[in-house]
Amino acid sequence: MAGGGFGDAGPAKRAHLYEYRITGYFIFACFVAALGGSLFGYDLGVSGGVTSMDDFLKEFFPKVYRRKQAHLKETDYCKYDNQILTLFTSSLYFAGLISTFGASYVTRNKGRRASILVGSVSFFLGAVLNAAAVNIGMLIIGRIFLGVGIGFGNQAVPLYLSEMAPSKIRGAINQLFQLTTCLGILIANLVNYGTEKIHPWGWRLSLGLATVPATLMFVGGLFLPETPNSLVEQGRLEEGRQILEKVRGTPNVDAEFDDLVDASNAAQAIKHPFKNLLARRNRPQLVIGALGIPAFQQLTGMNSILFYAPVIFQSLGFGSGASLYSSVLTSVTLVLATFISMSLVDKFGRRAFFLEAGCEMILCMVAVAITLALKFGQGVELSKGIGIFLVIMICLFVLAYGRSWGPLGWLVPSELFPLETRSAGQSVVVCVNLFCTALIAQCFLVSLCHLRYGIFLLFAGLIVIMSSFIYFLLPETKQVPIEEIYLLWQSHWFWKNIVQDETEGGTNGKSGLQA
Repeated sequence: MAGGGFGDAGPAKRAHLYEYRITGYFIFACFVAALGGSLFGYDLGVSGGVTSMDDFLKEFFPKVYRRKQAHLKETDYCKYDNQILTLFTSSLYFAGLISTFGASYVTRNKGRRASILVGSVSFFLGAVLNAAAVNIGMLIIGRIFLGVGIGFGNQAVPLYLSEMAPSKIRGAINQLFQLTTCLGILIANLVNYGTEKIHPWGWRLSLGLATVPATLMFVGGLFLPETPNSLVEQGRLEEGRQILEKVRGTPNVDAEFDDLVDASNAAQAIKHPFKNLLARRNRPQLVIGALGIPAFQQLTGMNSILFYAPVIFQSLGFGSGASLYSSVLTSVTLVLATFISMSLVDKFGRRAFFLEAGCEMILCMVAVAITLALKFGQGVELSKGIGIFLVIMICLFVLAYGRSWGPLGWLVPSELFPLETRSAGQSVVVCVNLFCTALIAQCFLVSLCHLRYGIFLLFAGLIVIMSSFIYFLLPETKQVPIEEIYLLWQSHWFWKNIVQDETEGGTNGKSGLQA
């Protein structure tokens, strides 16, 4: 492989022999699987809107409602600081965090499709419980079921899309997950905007409509093919080749199928995939894919905006309707950003999007912090011009995130792991992601209360750190076949020193291969 700088990708082993056509069968499979993102997105969008609705607060959080009314004529960073209220949001993510380890077993041994089906059923049950809730206990139990659904869906869907996609368009296909997530957020905000006017049960409709994407995903999942990678991993070689030929639209799949079999043979020797993640040869995947990227994706501060956009805008002096309208605007921006990323990420690469967008995000966070420091607080209403400026800065931040850390935070980890640790690795990805998501959900409002505008400076500082992490440690993965990503570490300026000992020793079937 060619040596070189931070982003060099050496030649793939057999990539030039891969053939494919875009078939209807392939489009159907990817579309149905990608619906898993809509579950995640709908919940991200709906929970923040519901927690800002007066009818919901009066029924379950009367103290917050009274505090909100007391501050109706003034702005206040601490208006929504209530740990039980934030537990309504974050409990889902703690449940997803725990369930992802069960999802790993199902995904590895029963297939990606099985996890998708389990996730859709659990999410459906959670939506029903939330819509029918008469006390906080029912709300939290419903959120736990939703969390299990998201844990299974987020574990399986990115893997499914990456494994089904031809290497040359894997970036765009994997980002279908991010696209449906963003569409779910947008639809949830539009639903909230409409149901906020339905008294006193509009919030129940918002929460209950989560059954729609869950039903679509379950019904579609019944007809979903398993990925060739998973079938080969399960020892169903003939079936795996048939699906590969059908998905690729050609019988000339010998090179790709041989790579799958090689990867599977290496995987069969691994009896404890979670333990294997700690092996020296898997150190780059563990540090970058399983720990760094999923944690940093949440520490950008983006999910704080998604969770609490209506709450943030109300805290900044916007009326209830105006705050929900502003949330819809940020959601539309997120969808547009995803289309930009899908169309360009396989051309310009992952690193360029991470680094360029990171600079924009830093500038936007600093601008918001300075504006709030100078113009907000002490009960002073924001002027219309300042309010519009804040919305524009948040939208620019969302636009940058939506073409970088949002979609690439799921795409890149799903590319990095070899088959023998792929389901275990994805479980750690989801676990770290949901842990940081829950942490942000639980801590953001109290942090906004105590750090005030400083919370946005904190996020800006974290984005500086994570951009440096990408610049120095992540090689470019665009258009490299998924079963040959491991070759990149052997030529990377830093990682080659970590992995070379085991690579030279050939400690497993894959590590001993040379380009």
